[in-house]
Amino acid sequence: QLQASGGGLVQPGGSLRLSCAASGSIFIINSMGWYRQAPGKKRELVARVLGNGATNYADSVKGRFTISRDNAKNTGYLFMNSLKSEDTADYYCNAWVLSNPGGFPLEYWGQGTLVTVSS
Repeated sequence: QLQASGGGLVQPGGSLRLSCAASGSIFIINSMGWYRQAPGKKRELVARVLGNGATNYADSVKGRFTISRDNAKNTGYLFMNSLKSEDTADYYCNAWVLSNPGGFPLEYWGQGTLVTVSS
């Protein structure tokens, strides 16, 4: 399972760090990512990091957000800087997890963590 944390209220221009800890039967985590969903909008990909370290970001967060992962801790992070009001949303972590070498990766979602950017 995935446990997300780190959301909260921050002023425009501020920073937050989200964490996503994976637990359970884990052989390897193929990818970890963050999605967000604002009220009345579709869930969208914010950032993703693959097992080889490759990353991709939504255009709206490039240069402001950084995704990383600590494989030893099975934990992913999203560092959010220069936050804007339009970043306000529920943020969900996502991971594709392989539980054993002979199996297939399964997709998991964490619970949402609310990020509110407001003065």
